[in-house]
Amino acid sequence: MMQNLKITGNLVNAYFVCPRKLWLYAHEISPDPEWEFLELGRLISEQSYKREKRELEIGEMKIDILQRRDGEVIVGEIKKSSKGLKPGKMQLLFYLYKLKQYGVEMKGELLIPKERKRIKVELDETLERELKNAIEEMQKIMKSDEPPEPKRTWWCSKCAYFEFCWS
Repeated sequence: MMQNLKITGNLVNAYFVCPRKLWLYAHEISPDPEWEFLELGRLISEQSYKREKRELEIGEMKIDILQRRDGEVIVGEIKKSSKGLKPGKMQLLFYLYKLKQYGVEMKGELLIPKERKRIKVELDETLERELKNAIEEMQKIMKSDEPPEPKRTWWCSKCAYFEFCWS
């Protein structure tokens, strides 16, 4: 059984893509690091927004970017596509939630450089409640000795864990 139940932004993202992916990732079962879509995501993150502050680590958070605009500091999360935004949005909301716990209230933006999009994200009571419920469910999944059964979704064909589920 897993001992460390620390929730990270990447785990939140994985949960909203697929609970099985969360379990595999949380149990340190790594996908092929050279999977083309993982490499593409890293490349986009490295090549975008070079002038802004990059990757800030605070506890279980690994924030992609902080930007100062109109007197505000904005937490940015870089994604390669706007297709299926929910996991990225929830990951960003997790960062805003954790910062709020530290006494720092901020706004966020999902940044999609290939599409030149900035999507504003703000933590409100409803989203905070959804996030807290998800974190409880994530902990149950992570504590389990076995992963959830695979469920085929549109994410599967581009998932680095595809072979763990469908081979």
